[in-house]
Amino acid sequence: MRWSDPLPVRRVRRASDASLDPDQWPMTLAPVRQLLQEGLDLGRITVLVGENGTGKSTLVEAIAMAFGLPAEGGSTGAMHRTYASESALHDDLTLERGAGASKWGYFLRAETTHGLFTYLANNPGPRDPDFHRMSHGESFLAMLGSGRFRGDGFFVMDEPEAGLSFSAQLALVGTLHALAQHRSAQVLMATHSPVLAAIPGATILELDHEGLHPRDWSDLDVVDNYRRFLATPGQYLRHVID
Repeated sequence: MRWSDPLPVRRVRRASDASLDPDQWPMTLAPVRQLLQEGLDLGRITVLVGENGTGKSTLVEAIAMAFGLPAEGGSTGAMHRTYASESALHDDLTLERGAGASKWGYFLRAETTHGLFTYLANNPGPRDPDFHRMSHGESFLAMLGSGRFRGDGFFVMDEPEAGLSFSAQLALVGTLHALAQHRSAQVLMATHSPVLAAIPGATILELDHEGLHPRDWSDLDVVDNYRRFLATPGQYLRHVID
């Protein structure tokens, strides 16, 4: 990536009028505090990994909303919502955008795809299939194959591996890698999947109770845990099965 490339989001930082209480969630999450104190540069592909509750989805959601995307998924032009559950963190963020970068974006998150597909059924795009007649994984891949995920834009995903088989996750890696080759295309993703985290060229950030940490794929806890489990599953299962 060249600094001259017009990426949709170059840097995320605290807004000058930020007003969230530092003692209230999500400010109590170390990665959130670190982002607001230090700012965060986003690469062409940025992947957030970490245990449940460390703030991956919270950060992805807030950055997506600060860009103008709906919290439950969709594009910058379709403000789909069924239930307001998101934090107010997006109001405390400022995004520094590349000059001339695309303003198009799309947000997909596993937990709200059913509602999004219902919205799309009532507001279909050109040649949309009936997403509800497909399995979770099939509908997700069909969405990625639509015109929404072609060309330039800011493409945000929250735990897209849900419902995807191993081969489907590999297909998603190929799709996102190809997408990011466009000059003004950018991917931000939160995942638990070591397969998706292996996208070539990705900037990987591991979140924990201390903050955000740049990591190589081979050094990720999730990669080490999967390797150990697949080598000797019995050593792990004996701790959870009587």
